[in-house]
Amino acid sequence: MDAAMDLIRRMPPAEVEMALASLLVLLPDHSADLLSKVDQPLQEAWDDESGRQYLLCDYNRDGDSYRSPWSNKYDPPLEDGAMPSEKLRELEVEANEVFAIYRDQYYEGGTSSVYMWETEENGGFAACFLVKKDGSRKGEGRRGLLDHGLWDAIHIIEVSEEEGEAHYCLTSTVMLSFTTKDDPSMSFGLSGSIVRQMEADFPSTEGHLGNMGRMIEDMESKLRNGLDQVYFGKTKEVVFTMREPLEILTATSATGQSLQQAVVGDIVRRRSVH
Repeated sequence: MDAAMDLIRRMPPAEVEMALASLLVLLPDHSADLLSKVDQPLQEAWDDESGRQYLLCDYNRDGDSYRSPWSNKYDPPLEDGAMPSEKLRELEVEANEVFAIYRDQYYEGGTSSVYMWETEENGGFAACFLVKKDGSRKGEGRRGLLDHGLWDAIHIIEVSEEEGEAHYCLTSTVMLSFTTKDDPSMSFGLSGSIVRQMEADFPSTEGHLGNMGRMIEDMESKLRNGLDQVYFGKTKEVVFTMREPLEILTATSATGQSLQQAVVGDIVRRRSVH
């Protein structure tokens, strides 16, 4: 199991789903642990009753069925599926509506879902906030610059209350993958993931939804900055430090020689000088 998790951590997000499927075949006895511990790109489903899309994850799955946050029903139908309490369901409904507005303002589209369930610690609860954005030309990419582009954000918050104060523990994961191909002969792809955690205490009187929303907004800002520095910053550094073979390119364009002939000629010339 440790080796399997180590392998998954080294896989780009675009290939995690395929790697997980292979590991499930190789390690059938660890299927439950793998499905619960491995973050993979989110999948979408359609709720016929509400006419809205929702996201699938391990937190709204019971067996082979998934619960919609809009209708609170499982698909395929499941009679004894896990359900939040009536009070928690009211908070879940409100959270889905508020988070959908947040998603539209910050992501300019996409799909979001919020799921909540009771925990045993201090009579608290946990919540899962999900966002998926397809930024490709065929998806919801407003600028049309990406052939393939996916952003998957998973925020898990554990909440416990004691003496009028609520303690929040947030674990966030963002998976990013995209491919550009402006020139038929050239393509560029980048994919990666980042995980961060933070804890905070707020008065219970301020309302759980506002407290959780504040933490998620702050965390997403940090995650975007982290991705920009770790992945885009490193990519820029590599590209800007590459040496352009100007002599070879000049010789090739001036004489019409093939690239191979230009390289050989350049090597012979350098040896004759030395």
